[in-house]
Amino acid sequence: MRTAYRTCPFCEAACGLALTVDGDRVTAARGDREHVFSQGFVCPKGAMFGQLTHDPDRLRQPLVNGREASWDEAFDAVRAGLRPILERYGPNALAVYLGNPNAHTMSGGLYVTPLLRALGSRNVYSASTVDQMPKHVSCGYLFGNPLIIPVPDVDRTAFLLILGANPWESNGSLATAADFPGRLKALQARGGRFVVVDPRRTVTASHADEHLFIRPGADAFLLFGIVHTLFAEGLVDLGDLAEHVTGVDEVGALAAGFAPEAVADACGIPAERIRGLARELAAAPTAAVYGRIGTCTVEFGTIASWLVDVINILTGNLDRPGGVMFPLAPHLAEEAKRGTGFRVGRWHSRVRNLPEVKGELPVATLADEIETPGDEQVRALLTIAGNPVLSTPNSGRLDRALGGLDFMVSIDPYLNETTRHADVVLPPTDAARKGHYDFSFLALSVRNFAAYSPPVLPPDPSVPDECDILARLTLMISGRPDTDPAPLHDMLLQQALRKAPAEIHDRITGDHPAERLLDVALRTGAYGLSLQQLLDNPHGIDLGPLRPRIPAVLRTPSGTVELVAPPLAGETARLHAALTRRHDDLVLVGRRHLRSNNSWMHNVPALIKGRDRCTLQVSPADADRLSLVDGEPAQVTSRAGALTVRVEVTDRLMPGVVSLPHGWGHDVPGTRLSVAATAPGVNSNILTDELVIDPLSGNSVLNGIPVELKPA
Repeated sequence: MRTAYRTCPFCEAACGLALTVDGDRVTAARGDREHVFSQGFVCPKGAMFGQLTHDPDRLRQPLVNGREASWDEAFDAVRAGLRPILERYGPNALAVYLGNPNAHTMSGGLYVTPLLRALGSRNVYSASTVDQMPKHVSCGYLFGNPLIIPVPDVDRTAFLLILGANPWESNGSLATAADFPGRLKALQARGGRFVVVDPRRTVTASHADEHLFIRPGADAFLLFGIVHTLFAEGLVDLGDLAEHVTGVDEVGALAAGFAPEAVADACGIPAERIRGLARELAAAPTAAVYGRIGTCTVEFGTIASWLVDVINILTGNLDRPGGVMFPLAPHLAEEAKRGTGFRVGRWHSRVRNLPEVKGELPVATLADEIETPGDEQVRALLTIAGNPVLSTPNSGRLDRALGGLDFMVSIDPYLNETTRHADVVLPPTDAARKGHYDFSFLALSVRNFAAYSPPVLPPDPSVPDECDILARLTLMISGRPDTDPAPLHDMLLQQALRKAPAEIHDRITGDHPAERLLDVALRTGAYGLSLQQLLDNPHGIDLGPLRPRIPAVLRTPSGTVELVAPPLAGETARLHAALTRRHDDLVLVGRRHLRSNNSWMHNVPALIKGRDRCTLQVSPADADRLSLVDGEPAQVTSRAGALTVRVEVTDRLMPGVVSLPHGWGHDVPGTRLSVAATAPGVNSNILTDELVIDPLSGNSVLNGIPVELKPA
């Protein structure tokens, strides 16, 4: 029996785990008290590391047409299924869908991009367009790169305004902050305040100094009301940023039509309280505005995401300790260079003519591309660690569309609601048998640090690593011999070394191809670290608090923060026109739970035990008005579909809003999720509408969905 240390791969918090290993099994998991970032914090998901690793429903052998097969047989089946389609119809006939877990693996950070380049298909989709694409787009326009995202310096701020985020249960998103609840408590303990704006009184809101109810989807109105106040009352002060920002006057002009009195009815917050928020943000010694899911998954998601940082800039809190700052990940180099700026629409979807954003199309149109005949119709699909049948809008339609594909292959450890459609399922090895480094989340961390986790258990010779699976697929699509992944591993290493100083070429170490690629990135990164240094420090290496990085971090053509890109100005006019809309619809919003991460945590008994979490939460006023009874079923209907779900009457919701969690609906035939099937819940995305998106980012609108509700 021994203790092994590794980073938890189940959410964005990047917590350190101390694992108890008995032979070839992980028997327990607890927080690593010596971890430089998480300092012992662990949530219920991390504590279940062993149960997830050894889940008996995990696939250990490939499936070909529903039966277990050898790996060679499975790759032969993939080759036989894909090559004729690619040769006859071209690369765009094969679509790729990438799920959120790709951001939690080294293979996702290192091997997915080479695969997509080899394929050359324009039909690339991901969970980003049901989650976070508005933030990428707004940051792309502001800073010149959609991957340059400032995070709240929560450990040093004096005032934090949180919109549409519930970090007490989500552990943070696009802001890696292990023990986010502890950090918020520490903020209050040092005399600071945090305010939550949300249509639900979430767990985070219940701990806040103040909670403000807001109509779903109205964040942009509130934020513009704050901007208007900053200009009207002379509170704009860029501080040290003044010489690095352009477009301030243009923002003031755009805000002219959004006085607090003009937006108060639309957002449901009194005008004087909107002014008060602006004054608090301007007067605080340090302040930060942070918005997430609730500000992204709405009709004006990009405008709301943009305004979050506009306010941070106008109050002098961008790139300032205690404000919002840019992390510097150890695998990235710090270099100052002008960029070419950010643009979208390099190609468009075939059916709905929706623009490409950040190399992908909106997943809301994937069913269109499968169902609609014609040149470049999607006839085959590759899914990697994704479950779009539960996670994308009008998923009932997508579920039916997948049944009409000519061929489908999935890289996934489960036979779930999506992969049950696959002709071939390729299950990668479990998390305990592969190394872990957070390429994505170290670039979003509220404190700079580095950590690498070597495999906890020895490799299983019968199950290949996901890097090997992706390498073989890349070689196959390229028309090269694909039985041995080594040539692609070697090619990627040589490509990385060509960009590295000659003196480090002979120093590269690592027992695995991904480790060697990581070693190159670390040695050429901002801190000059090495893989061996990370191996020698299993609890991580603290690299200090965030520090100012402007102007070096900017990639705009002007080399400044460019506040107003033309698309944002154009979308502001549409937002202003929406001020006169009626607000008497009953609307649906989602919600998170600490023991869930989308749909892939529901097959562990300890994570679904307790009372039913898949309920429709309704305010007492709406329950009384609609004759709904707590605990009884109700029928919920939208343009896209209808479902029946048990009602939970609670004063945690503002009237006019109902709430249903996503990621459930484990009652379809053909899956192997024995635990999840005992508490299947309902699929909330039966109700979401694939025809309604945020036009600037292509992100689906998953919050603020008009619904009708009646007793079942």
